[in-house]
Parts: sequence; C-alpha cells; structure tokens
Amino acid sequence: MIELEGVPELIDPVMICAFEGWNDAGDAASTAVGHLDREWKGEVFASLDAEDYYDFQVNRPTVALDGGVRKITWPTTRLSVVRADTGEKSRDLVLVRGIEPSMRWRSFCNEILGYAHELGVEMVVILGALLGDTPHTRPVPVSGVTSDPDLARSLDLEETRYEGPTGIVGILQEACTHAGVPAVSLWAAVPHYVSQPPNPKATLALLNRLEDLIGVRIPLGELTEDSRAWQLGVDQLAAEDSEVAEYVQSLEEARDTAELPEASGEAIAREFERYLRRRDGQPGPGGHATESGGLADGREGGTAGPAPGPGTPYLRDPASGHGRPRKPSPRDEVAKDDAEGTGGEGDDAEEPDGTRGTEGRDAPHDDADGTDDAHGTDGTDRDGDGDSDSDSDGDGDGDGGSGSGR
Repeated sequence: MIELEGVPELIDPVMICAFEGWNDAGDAASTAVGHLDREWKGEVFASLDAEDYYDFQVNRPTVALDGGVRKITWPTTRLSVVRADTGEKSRDLVLVRGIEPSMRWRSFCNEILGYAHELGVEMVVILGALLGDTPHTRPVPVSGVTSDPDLARSLDLEETRYEGPTGIVGILQEACTHAGVPAVSLWAAVPHYVSQPPNPKATLALLNRLEDLIGVRIPLGELTEDSRAWQLGVDQLAAEDSEVAEYVQSLEEARDTAELPEASGEAIAREFERYLRRRDGQPGPGGHATESGGLADGREGGTAGPAPGPGTPYLRDPASGHGRPRKPSPRDEVAKDDAEGTGGEGDDAEEPDGTRGTEGRDAPHDDADGTDDAHGTDGTDRDGDGDSDSDSDGDGDGDGGSGSGR
C-alpha cells in the first residue's frame, strides 16, 4: 500500500516520465523533465528503493563532500509534483525522473503505476529520444505513439506497430495499457552524427509537443536561445569537415523530399497557430503536431555516450513493456457518466508484444573499473523492412544495428 504524505489534492494530474540511459539520446528526454521541475519548482515526494532495481556495478553511486561530510548519492528514480499555472489554466504534473532500471522491470512499472493510481493520474506521458538519420539543420522530428487505438484517434497519434527489442519506455507504456491508464510516448530524433549531450534543440522539440498534448503553456526559459547556439556550433564544426558537410547536405535533401507535401496546408497552419498562441500567451490544444511538422520513424532509440571532455569533437564520422484502474479524480466525481474503470488488482505488467523498440544499439554501461562505455549507433530503417540502412560500426558497409519501423 502506497501512502502519500504532504501531497495535496491534484488538479487534472498528468504523469510525465523520462529515464536516463538507453532511451535518452543526447539526454534530451531527461533534460526536458528536469526543465519542468526547475521552472515550476518541483517538490520530491517519493523515491524508489535503489536496492530493488539497480545494479550498482552498472549504475554506480557517486560520492561528494557536503559541508566537509562525505555524502553518497544512489542511482534511483524520484517522483515530484509541480503545478503548471499559466494564469488561465492550471493542472498538476507528476514528474518521474530516473535511470533506466537494471532489473525487475515489471515490479518497477507496477510501483510507478501504484503512485499513478493513488494520485488519480489521468494520463501518462513518457518521453524518449533516439538516434536517427536526421539533419541537425531541420526541425527535430517528434513522434507521438500509443498502444491504445481510441487514444490514437482522439489525440491524433500513431498506434505503435513496432516488434523487437525495447527499453523501459516501451515496457512502461505497455504496463499502462494493461492497467487501463491512457499512455503516450513522445520520441525526439537526434542526429546520430552529433549525439553527445546536451541537445537543447531536441529537448525544446519534446517540450513543444508535450505542450500541445497536455494543453498547458510551458515556459521555455533559455532553451530557445540554447537551441540556436547549439545549431550554430554544429554548423561551424560541420563546415570544417567537407565529408560531414556533404553528408549533412544529403540528409537535408532526403528530408526535404520526403516532407515536401508537409510544407504546405495543414502543417503550415499548425505552426502559425503555435506562433499565435505563444505571442498571446495561450495554451495549445491537445493532440496536434510538433513544431517539426512531421513524425519520426517508429522505433526506440539508444542513448548517446558519455558527455565529451574538453576538446572532444561533436561530430562522429557519418560513414562511420492487468493492473488497478486509476484512482477517480475530482473531475470524475462530477462527471460520473464519463468516468472509466477497468481491471484486476495489482498484477504484474505483461510482457509487451507490440511495444516500441530500439535500433539495436548497446546500452551504455560501467566496466568493473568504473569506466563508462557506449557502443555503436542506431540503425535507421528507411524501407520499413526492419533492417538498418545506416552504418553503425564505422566500416562504411551499413551492416551495424538492426532497423526499426512501426
């Protein structure tokens, strides 16, 4: 039984989750949740027991001096609550931020869903970022997917069709589906040739799409300027290498050709509506498109490697988841005819058979000596046959990593 102390009655709560590691290329997803926590001054009310879910040889604790006293911080997942108040509309966000667990994924998801049930969460949104064949010079593709056909129709999302390896994002989404909790995954595509964190442009794209989905205007702070500076820096680095510049140009041409129909009509109208909402300070409607005007390939992405040290180049060689129903919210009591209830009591989340998966990229891990490694890059399936069309082993033959598609 989960007991919550000091957590007030929440207003139309939505749970926003992000996990560092395999599903967080460029740290874009975890940074987005961190941004929400900072902007709205989140208060941590719970954390999961690190002993239950983490292998400390894979995700090592850290030690630091706090007022001259050594303090150990253990890898875990924390939950905080923020009130998104834009003056005209308020709603509460339950923020879940942590590291992808090393073990007991079904128990991990059940514990997260236990909190969602007790807090009356109306929807779970899981953020992720993947590596892909997308140019840094174009708007970041953000795809919104769900396992619920009704939710896909009502929120203008894609219904996931992926089959293959998956991460905690896919497992948690499927656990939500079996528990009767509406769940959506938002994925930002990060250029595989500039995968090192941070990637403020991908973080910004995720927050823009989240804003549209939950109908609350998100303060962006310095993210917009950071995004411009990031792109300018990558432009300059790419210009110094003729092969990289040529490769980026080929990605631009492929992207522009594929999205030519999106450059008119509805896509332009959506972007103009976004501009007007931001100018007038209005929240966006739920379920419409991202600033990218397009959707990424359906797959789960690996994360980038460890943050680069001084002098580390940005660029890499381009050649080279039945539970309890959610707890009724106050709004449900007012509109009982619209309330929904499902499900049995507390079963483990079933293994997903249609979750969103990965591109066959090795997860980052710590060696016994504490050294971080990251292997390979994400393959991208352009023709939908499940085979990677990009080269991840650096030998130029295109045989590295398995592809993906919805």
